[in-house]
This record gives sequence, C-alpha cells and structure tokens, in this order.
Amino acid sequence: MDFDYSTASLELQQKLSGFMEECVYPNESRYTKEVETGDRWQPLDLIEELKVEAKARGLWNLFLPSVSGLTNVEYAPLAEIMGRVTWAAEVFNCSAPDTGNIEILELYGTPAQKEKWLKPLLAGEIRSCFSMTEPDVASSDATNIRASITADGDDYVLNGRKWWSTGAGDSRCTLSIFMGKTDLNAPKHLQQSMILVPTASEGVQIERMLPVMGFDDAPNGHAQINFENVRVPKSNILLGEGRGFEIAQGRLGPGRVHHCMRLIGTAERALEMMCQRAREREAFGKPLAEQGVIRHWIAEERCEIDQARLLVLRTAWLLDKVGVKTARREIAMIKAVVPRMALKVIDRAIQAFGGAGLSQDIPLASFWIYARSLRIADGPDEVHLESVAKLELAR
Repeated sequence: MDFDYSTASLELQQKLSGFMEECVYPNESRYTKEVETGDRWQPLDLIEELKVEAKARGLWNLFLPSVSGLTNVEYAPLAEIMGRVTWAAEVFNCSAPDTGNIEILELYGTPAQKEKWLKPLLAGEIRSCFSMTEPDVASSDATNIRASITADGDDYVLNGRKWWSTGAGDSRCTLSIFMGKTDLNAPKHLQQSMILVPTASEGVQIERMLPVMGFDDAPNGHAQINFENVRVPKSNILLGEGRGFEIAQGRLGPGRVHHCMRLIGTAERALEMMCQRAREREAFGKPLAEQGVIRHWIAEERCEIDQARLLVLRTAWLLDKVGVKTARREIAMIKAVVPRMALKVIDRAIQAFGGAGLSQDIPLASFWIYARSLRIADGPDEVHLESVAKLELAR
C-alpha cells in the first residue's frame, strides 16, 4: 500500500483548500442567514454563486473517476477538505444523494436514461433523491420493503410509502430512484428492482419533511413520500427486474466511503476548533490548554482521527485495486468506526466550548447531528458490524 498522494491530487488539495479559505469559511454565517430568512426549499443564492466559481476553477464532479480521472485514494483528501463544512460538498457537485445516483446512472443506466438524467445531474442543473427506506418496516434489512412495482402494459405502476428521501424537499429535485418489489415469488434478494421516477409524476406526494433532531436540513431536507398508483414507462427500469440489490450494493459501497472521508474532515475541524479554544480560554487561573483533562482529550483525539483516516485510506486503496465486492469488509468497518470516532471528537469539542458549543453561533452542534445521523444512515452500526463478523468467521 502506498498512500502518497499523486501530483494531481496534491494540486487539487491546494486549489480546494484555497477555495474553502477564500469562499466557504467566510460565508458560513451568510449560509445560515439565507437558510433562516429565505424560502427554505429554494436554492440558496450563496450556493449557486459558489457553484459557478467552483466549476470555473475546475473543482467540479471530483468524486467521479470517469470525469475527474481521480482514484478513490486521490479523492479521499479532497472529500475530507469538503467535509470541514457540512454543506460545502454541494458547491462542488459532490454531495449525497446526487453522487450515489450519478454513480447508479453511470454504471447501470441506458444511453437514453443517461441523456435524460445523468447529463443534467453532472451539470448541477437538477437534483435527485433515493427512495428505499420505508416507515412501516425495519429497512436495515431491505428485504423487508413492501413497496411494489407492478407491470401493466408498457408501464410499471408503483405503490408504497418511503421516508428519509434526502434531497426531496429541494425545489430542484426532479428525479427519485425508487426501490420496490417486482416478484414476490423470486428468491429473497431477487425480488426487488429499482426504477427512475420523475418527481412530478401523478401520484407522487411529499407528505411531510422530517427534521433531524430539530433541524430540517433546508433547502434539501429529508422527505416522507407517498407513491400512489404512480405510472412510469417500463424503459425507466434500471438494469432489469430483480436487480435492485445488485444496484444497491454498487451504489452504497462508494457512497459509504465518501461519507466517511467527509466525516474525517468534520472531526479534524472540530479538533482544530477545540485546540484554538483551549489556547484562548482560561478557567481556574490558567488556559484550558494547560488543564490535564483537555490535554488528554486532544492527544486521544489526534490518535483516533489518524487511526480512522488510515482505515479509510486502506478501504479507498482496496476499492481502487479490487473493487466494491472484495472490499466490503473494510467498507463495513469504516462505516461503523468513523461516525463513532467523529461523535466522540465533536462531543469533547462541545464540552470544551461549554455553553457556546451547544449554540448555533458555531457549527459544532450541527457537526454532532451530522455524525450521529451517520450511525444510522446507509445502514446502522449493528448491521455493518454483523457483516464484519460474518466475513471474519468465514475466513
């Protein structure tokens, strides 16, 4: 394993860090103000302005090897830099769920599907959501899903209720990738299919937006959507009937790695904020940086972030060398390890900031919610640890 970054990656790291310093960090308060005072589900002026600048500087679609030419190892530090501000990835067209949906379309889409949906997604002209999880079943086991995709002439008819469809609240969200059952009599993992659903289709109704611990994540948000007798052409099916699980594994593997890459950056920034606070703040007659417990926390966090980063880099290296299927143990490992590490780091940073850490004056509270949600999103810790155990025992 060689974790030295290529010249291309190092140059992009420098460009991206410069962009963050110049355009993103100084606008964190403006972002919050726009969300709080504008139409919550319309695109933010700030994000649209920064997208134009990012595209002009060649900082666009960096996550996609066929476009950027980067390997997963080369992309990892770039995702980490973006993760230092929770909303920054969208500026570079590198944010979920669009990244995963783009990967699906690139891998499994027909030429017509790519022309209609992939091109505008890559251009940042539209947004999309992914509709798999359901409120009425334990969706950590996706064989439980009840939504149906029923053939009817030249169409499929869709029925089901989905939730946590991230991005569906955005007024630009014009596409949902919907997972449902096409054949109840097929083997358990061949019953499900995925299909492209225009969100403007008759019968698609957003029932409510779902706040995460009190935050609605506008302007993207997470929706509960009812699909009632939604009719779409058979040509919208992805890869064919019964291929839903196969597609899901192809989508969720890289997506989980990207989440972990970004979360390393979030944890890194939390530690930097904590160190700065510890130097500036005094309690009981001396700076926090001279208090033993704070120094112990800082040392532990440095170790834990670096350990997690090395595991993520190894997983990225395996993805590059052998692909998602062979790297599934490592993907499961980082998905369990990184969010728990980040939560610990962010929680201690909040503690060091005291009351300020709980406020919205600084981003630590939103960092914590982001990290906590990733212990459930894209599969809970317990499912990933079970996968690791199975694979380890099989050895």
